[in-house]
Amino acid sequence: MSLPLAILLVALGGILLGTFSLPVTRTPNWKFEHIWFVGSLLALLVIPWPIVFFTVPDVGALYASVPPGVLIAVILSGVAWGIGGIFWGRGIEALGMALGVSLMMTLITVFGSAGPLAIFEPEKFATTGGLALVAALGIMVAGVVVIAIAGSQRAAEQAGTSAAVTTTAKPKAAFVVGLVFAIISGILSAGVNFGFVFGSPLAQKATEAGIPPFATGFAIWSLVFSANFGINAIYGLWMMIKNGTLGGLFADAKPGYWLGALFMGTAWPGGVIIYGIGAGGMGPFGPYVGFPMMLLVSILAGNAAGALTGEWRGTSAKPRRLMVGGIVVLGAAFVLLGYSNQLLSAR
Repeated sequence: MSLPLAILLVALGGILLGTFSLPVTRTPNWKFEHIWFVGSLLALLVIPWPIVFFTVPDVGALYASVPPGVLIAVILSGVAWGIGGIFWGRGIEALGMALGVSLMMTLITVFGSAGPLAIFEPEKFATTGGLALVAALGIMVAGVVVIAIAGSQRAAEQAGTSAAVTTTAKPKAAFVVGLVFAIISGILSAGVNFGFVFGSPLAQKATEAGIPPFATGFAIWSLVFSANFGINAIYGLWMMIKNGTLGGLFADAKPGYWLGALFMGTAWPGGVIIYGIGAGGMGPFGPYVGFPMMLLVSILAGNAAGALTGEWRGTSAKPRRLMVGGIVVLGAAFVLLGYSNQLLSAR
């Protein structure tokens, strides 16, 4: 795979992952647990496994060909991602698409990119490529901080002008809770990339078995998705039973809600799978460099989705200028990430 095509696929995966949670904010008659349960069911179980069985013949034999520790590491990565995903939805619900996606993606970037590299190839940090990667991550974090400030100013302005807000204490408390959710989600959601890295022996065995290059990562994602679904299904059902909202899953639904869940169900796994194909095509350091590139595009896509759905309506020019400045900084980080991949891959 050519490098431009690989980067394009990574970016496409980022767009899907930056927008898949949009239905969380567009289904007012449903509770959070409704949309999250249905979306997770489609995204993590119903859609991925048929793809695996169609593209990976005798997947059971493939799993048996690697040490059990590989499978355990991949599954535990999915569990961490699942817990992070629950808090992801809560963070989006509390902070909105623009600020929520930006903040959580920053933390996922740091832990999901630098973390695996520090574990598997720490010596690379001392090379020119490693230093370029660290610099790119630093620039990316700075850009997201600017975007987060812009989002915070937007929230403050809208809270001050909303007729529904009678005190400043309630929105402030909700904002703090949203930040806590976002931090937890950002740390644990990095498990999705750890699963990809830990599962590299599976991809190697799939290649040796003659499975097409685009499908070698599907056996990894199926385990990660299933572990993630286990967490989300238990949480969603528990919340519906606890809150007495199980009946509302159908009674309060509108046709568009099911379409929103279907969008979640396809965009969520689709983004991860397409990212995996692109990262694999970037070379041996694709999982380390491609991951922040994908997340960077996710941030831009999440903010664009927030803007298009009216999250920035009625705000002044100052937070809007900050947002544009943050986007420019993220663009510089994207270019530097691509350059760092070239340096790291050079022998």
